[in-house]
Parts: sequence; structure tokens; C-alpha cells
Amino acid sequence: MKTIDAAGMDFTALNELLRATEGDAEIIGCLGQRFIGAGMGKRKLAIHGIPGNALGAYLNGAEIKVFGNAQDAVGDTMNAGTILVHGSIGDTAGYAMRGGKIYVRGSAGYRAGIHMKEYKEHIPVIIIGGRAGSFLGEYQAGGVIIVLGMHTDGKPIVSNFPCTGMHGGKLFLRSRCETVAFPRQVTARPAAAEDLGEIEGYLAEYCAAFDLDKSAILDSPFTVVTPDSANPYRQMYVAN
Repeated sequence: MKTIDAAGMDFTALNELLRATEGDAEIIGCLGQRFIGAGMGKRKLAIHGIPGNALGAYLNGAEIKVFGNAQDAVGDTMNAGTILVHGSIGDTAGYAMRGGKIYVRGSAGYRAGIHMKEYKEHIPVIIIGGRAGSFLGEYQAGGVIIVLGMHTDGKPIVSNFPCTGMHGGKLFLRSRCETVAFPRQVTARPAAAEDLGEIEGYLAEYCAAFDLDKSAILDSPFTVVTPDSANPYRQMYVAN
């Protein structure tokens, strides 16, 4: 594995060097460089530090591990692969994500999972270990979002306006969500055993990645949220 010292390096130079490097790579001294791993295929990339916006954008099969926090737009429009973040992430993680997995040990900012979608066997998955900011799952059209609500310091598991415009996919919150205000076009209900069975494999991967106890995570109530309509905007259209 080749080691690249990114300290003081411009993001363009870093990405050019990364593309010119064959095989797996490790980046040290990362501090805000954007677009790292964009479009990367089947390679492994370890990042020490804080990558900038659009980490793993259009990712196409690579495995990226971040040993720190990451900024906005992690996994923007990614197709396949895995992004593991040992810290927290900024806003719009998984924007228009079409496949692959984003696993975050900490929390996420606003609009995680916005415009997520799925096609046939391509089901994108986001797991957030802490809490999520406002507009979680906004316009979600497919895929699975799971928020575990660990280490939240007593703050709500999700902030304002979750699932706004949601018309596909599923959202799982490790909470009874008694104080969460969901929009009218979704149904939020206690997760049954069969619901949790759908995500147990993802949780097993997540716990293995971050050395967590899956049974302890599952030993809490979950709420599952699904859309009531595949077209929540039908009433806005003019019939011909």
C-alpha cells in the first residue's frame, strides 16, 4: 500500500497523484482536500485526517476508510462501494446515492440521504451511529437509512422535518420517536421482528467495522418509517 503525505497539498495535485497510483493507498496529513476517491473503482483507500467535501463522489466500487471526521457531500451520487467514517460527517451525505454503503460511527449533519434511490438489486444503505440533523431522508426514493442514536448527549435522535417528500425506501430510527414530528405522507410505526430482520445483516457489518455489540444495539426499540404513496405530489398535477 502506497502512502501519500497530503500535508499542504492542493486538492487537485492530491487527486492527480492518487489517480496515478496503482493499487491500494493510504493518505496521511489530510486536511480539507476535496473530491478524494471520486469515481474510484475496486481499490482500498485509508485516510488519516479530515477529507473535504465530496469524498467518494460517484464512487464505483472502492472501499474508503476515514480515521477522523469528514465534511459535506460524502458519497455524493455514489454507485457502489463502501465508505467507513470513524468520526462524524457534514451535510448531504449520500446525496442521490444509487448504491453502496456509507457507515458513520458518529453523527451526520443536515439532509443525509436526500434523493437516495434504488434500482433492482442496487440498494444504497446509510447507517449513522449518532444522530442526524434536519431533513433526514428528504425526497428519499429508495434505499435504507438507519440512525442508531448512540452517544447523542441527550439530544433527539433526529432534528426537524425528517422524511419530507419521502416516496420510497425505508428509514429506521433506534428510538420510540414519541416526540418526532413526521410529515403526513409517511407512516411511522414500531419496528417488528421481521422489520429488524431486514437490516440485521447491515448492522452486523456496521458493528464489525466499528467493534460494536450488535445484540446490544438491537436490544432497544426501533421505529420504521415508510411512505404512504409513491407519488406524494399527485394532488399538484393537472389531470388531462
